[in-house]
Amino acid sequence: MMATSWPSAAGDSVSVASQPSRVVLASASPRRSELLANIGLAFEVVPSDIDETDHPDEDPHAYVRRVAINKARAVDADDADIVIAADTTVDVDGMILAKPVDDDDARRMLTLLGGRTHRVHTGVAVRHQGRVVSDVATTLVTFVSLDPSLLDWYIATGEPHGRAGAYAIQGAAALLVQGVHGSVTNVIGLPLELLDSLLAEVGVSLLGLLTP
Repeated sequence: MMATSWPSAAGDSVSVASQPSRVVLASASPRRSELLANIGLAFEVVPSDIDETDHPDEDPHAYVRRVAINKARAVDADDADIVIAADTTVDVDGMILAKPVDDDDARRMLTLLGGRTHRVHTGVAVRHQGRVVSDVATTLVTFVSLDPSLLDWYIATGEPHGRAGAYAIQGAAALLVQGVHGSVTNVIGLPLELLDSLLAEVGVSLLGLLTP
């Protein structure tokens, strides 16, 4: 089959024999689905069912990369398919802040974040033609000081539930954020610039997969 040259989103040329038969998102996250749908990518959602418990003394960077790789490997897909997996966590002084179990846990996490800068890590893994490639994007996020009334209001929105670090930057939590240094899509849950780079590594152009 004749190879076709497609540009990556970064402008580099990627030569591929053919585009994958389908794209699989190994995540049930509505935020990740929305990011991909907004750029015109057609995909199927096939969530991975894996143990996401962190290992003793595992640092947040290594944790999200490991979980993303395991998610990509766990999905039932053909070699010609491309599987996209990701995992996001909030890191405060090396402490992993996952999803809160209840309102009290959300308050604890948000109190840790208030008035300071923390890191958001997203591990991304791409599986295609027997290969799994992965990397991690990190963004610095600074919160305003959170007084009790602001905390009460935000927790009452219900938004902290199901979110790493108990907040969603694209939602009401925008009021809590003083500044962001790095990828915003990373904080939402899927750094698109890193995804483009990983796809290019396995010979696939992100732009070649998109529809206007």
